[in-house]
Amino acid sequence: MPVTRAVILAAGLGTRMLPATKSVPKEMLPIVDRPLIQYAVEEAVEAGITDIIFVVADGKESVRDHFSLGGRVEHLVRAKGDASLDALVTEPAGLARFHYVHQDEPRGPGHAVLCARALIEGEPFVLMFPDDLILGASCTAELVAAYGQSGGSIVAVERVPRDEIPQYGIVAPAGEGDPIPLKDLVEKPPLAEAPSDLAIVGRYVLTPSILDHIERAPTGKGGEKYVTEALQGQIAAGEGVFASTYSGDRFDTGRPAGYIAACVAAALRRPDLGEQVRARVSSILEGAPR
Repeated sequence: MPVTRAVILAAGLGTRMLPATKSVPKEMLPIVDRPLIQYAVEEAVEAGITDIIFVVADGKESVRDHFSLGGRVEHLVRAKGDASLDALVTEPAGLARFHYVHQDEPRGPGHAVLCARALIEGEPFVLMFPDDLILGASCTAELVAAYGQSGGSIVAVERVPRDEIPQYGIVAPAGEGDPIPLKDLVEKPPLAEAPSDLAIVGRYVLTPSILDHIERAPTGKGGEKYVTEALQGQIAAGEGVFASTYSGDRFDTGRPAGYIAACVAAALRRPDLGEQVRARVSSILEGAPR
C-alpha cells in the first residue's frame, strides 16, 4: 500500500528546553525563521505524504494556528499588500491536509500513536519525532523507499559513538543489507550488552499491525507505552522489521546544544544567509575564550 499519512508527535512538555518551553511549545521554537515542526512537515511532504496527523496536548494551540488560514498576522500582512510576505505566511497551510488529535496526559509515544488510531487504521504510516531535525535529503522519503523494498516496518538508524550507545534504542541486525533485517531492538542498553552501534532516530514507517502490538505491549512507569516494545512484538510474530540508514544530517533540538547547532547549520545552508552567518560564526569562534 502507498504511504500517504504521517503522525507527528507534538504533545511533549519540552522539559529540557525550559524555561523557553513554558509558554512556547518546543515544536514551535524557530530554526532560523521557521518553526521546528514545519521542517518535519516539509520533509514528509517531500516523501509524498498528503495527510499529516498532529498529536497535541493542552497548550499546543499555536501548532494548529501555524498551519491554518485566517489569523491576525495574515490579515495584517495582506492589508499591507506585500505579496511575498503574504506567500510566506500562508504557505504552511497549503502543504498538506492537517488533522489534530489530543493526548490528554503524557503516557508515552505508543499511547500517542493510539490516539490517532481512527485516522491511520488499516494502512502503513510514517511516525515522526520532530525533535530530531534532519537537514538535507528527506529522511522520510528514503524510509518510504526502503518500505517499498521490504514491505515491513522500517526504523531510521545511524551509527553513534560507543560512549553514546546507552542513550539510544539500539537495533540488533539479523543479516546484511540496507534495509537491514532485525532480530531485536534494545532500549538504552549498557555498553557491554549493546548488539550494535546502530541507534534508532525519530523516523519510522510502520505497518498496520503495529497498532495491535502497541495495544498488547506492556505499560511502563506511569502507564506509558512505547513503540520499541510494539516493534519487538512484530518481530516475535514473524513480521518483518528493518532498519535503514539515511543521508541527511540529524540534530537533537530537544537539548540546548543540539538546538543551537541546528539553527547554525540551517542558516549555513541558506543562500541568503549562509555567507553572513559563516563570517559571523568564524569571528565569534576566533574571539571565543578557550
